[in-house]
Amino acid sequence: MEILGGPLFAVAGAGESHGPAITTIVFGCPPGLRLSRTAVQQYLDRRRPGSSRHGTPRNEKDKVVLLSGLYQDDHAALTAGPAIHLTVDNAEFQTTGYEEGFTTGEPISAMVLSAGTKSGHYAQFMGPTGAVRPGHTDLVKYHQSKGFVDVRGGGRSSYRSTISDVIGGSIARIYLQEAFGTVILSSISQVGPLQAGVRLGDTVAEWMRIHGRQTIPTDAIKQLQDRLTAAEIHSLDADFAHAAGELIKKTRIEGDSLGAAVEVVAVNVPALVGEPLYHSLKVRLMGALGGLHAVQSCEIGDGIQVVSRRGSENNDPIRRSGYQSNSHGGLIGGVTTGMPLVCRVGFKPTSTIHKPQQSVRKNLEEMAFELEAGRHDPCVGVRAGVTLESRLAIELLNAVLWRQSQHVNPQQFQLFT
Repeated sequence: MEILGGPLFAVAGAGESHGPAITTIVFGCPPGLRLSRTAVQQYLDRRRPGSSRHGTPRNEKDKVVLLSGLYQDDHAALTAGPAIHLTVDNAEFQTTGYEEGFTTGEPISAMVLSAGTKSGHYAQFMGPTGAVRPGHTDLVKYHQSKGFVDVRGGGRSSYRSTISDVIGGSIARIYLQEAFGTVILSSISQVGPLQAGVRLGDTVAEWMRIHGRQTIPTDAIKQLQDRLTAAEIHSLDADFAHAAGELIKKTRIEGDSLGAAVEVVAVNVPALVGEPLYHSLKVRLMGALGGLHAVQSCEIGDGIQVVSRRGSENNDPIRRSGYQSNSHGGLIGGVTTGMPLVCRVGFKPTSTIHKPQQSVRKNLEEMAFELEAGRHDPCVGVRAGVTLESRLAIELLNAVLWRQSQHVNPQQFQLFT
C-alpha cells in the first residue's frame, strides 16, 4: 500500500497515466482550515503537462474536483464547484463538487479527469514480446505484475500520478502558511552541464544575513516568487534559465534528454519539529524527495560539499539570536532549527528518448530499440519543482502534527464545563 506522509497527515492516490482519472484522498488535515478549489488548482496548473513549452507536448487541463472533507453553512457557496455528469446503464446522474469551505477533519477526496490520452502510441510495449525502454520501469513492472501491467503512458509509473502529491501538498502548504507563515519555493539550479550562478538557498541565506532575521516577510518572498515565474524555466537565474531553455530545445530536436537539479527551500519553518532517529525529518524528506520519479540524489543543506570540510569550517555558529549560517540546511539530528529547510534534488535524463538503443523484449529477447511514437518531457526536472515542494509540505505538516501530539492539554478534552 502506497501512502505519502503519515501516519498523522497522509496522501493516497490511484490512477494510471491513460486511465479515466487520477483520484486522491488526503487524510488528517486538522479541522477549521479555509480551503478553496482555486487555491488547490493554482499548484496543479504549475504541474500540468502543457504548462511549460520545454515539457511534454501532452496538453491536459487537469482541473480538480473536490468531493469531500469540506463544509460551510452557506450550501450554495459550498457546492458551487464544477458540475459532474454521469450516464450509467442509461441512467443519468448530476451533481456538483465543492468550491470552498472549511476542512472538517474528515478525509478530503479529489478527482482530476484525463482527456489528452493517445494510447495507440504505446502499442510497441504490449504483451510478452513488447519492447523495453532502457532506464524505464517497463521490464521490472511487467514481471512484478505477472504481465498484468498498464503500458499506456507508463501506467502508474507515469509522472501523472504526482497529481495526488500536488493536491495533498497544496493543502499541507496552505495550512503551514496560515499557522506559521511557512512558504516553500523551488528553483532549477542545473540542466545538463549548465549550472545556475544564482542559487535559491544562497539568496535566502544572504537576505537573512543582511537583515539579521530568521523570518522572511511576505513582500520579500513575493519578490522571489516573481523572479522565479518570470524566467524561461522556473529558476532565480534568468540568464541560466534562457540558456537552459535553448539547450532543452536543441536536445529535444536531437531526440535525446537531459538531467537536472532542483533546489527546494522552505522559509519561516517552525523549530523543534521532527525526531532524532526513525521518525527523523531528514530521513522522511530524503525518502519523499529522493523517491520521486527519476530522482537519483537528494542532499540536505550543503550536501556533498561538507565531505571536504573540517568541523571548524562546517559547524554553524550560534548566538542568542539563533544560527548565524545554515550549512545544516535547517535540520540537526533530524529536528528543525527554525532556519530554512534547504534540499537539492538530482534528476536523471528522461528515460524515453528517440535515439536508437540496445535493449530487450519483455521475454528477454535482445533487440535494437527505437521509439515509434509518444510525447515525453526532454527534461523532467523542468516541471518537478512544484511536486518536490508538495512532498516537502506533506512531510513537514505530518511532523508538526506529530510534535503537537506530544503536548496534551487536558482542557481540550472536556465536553461540558
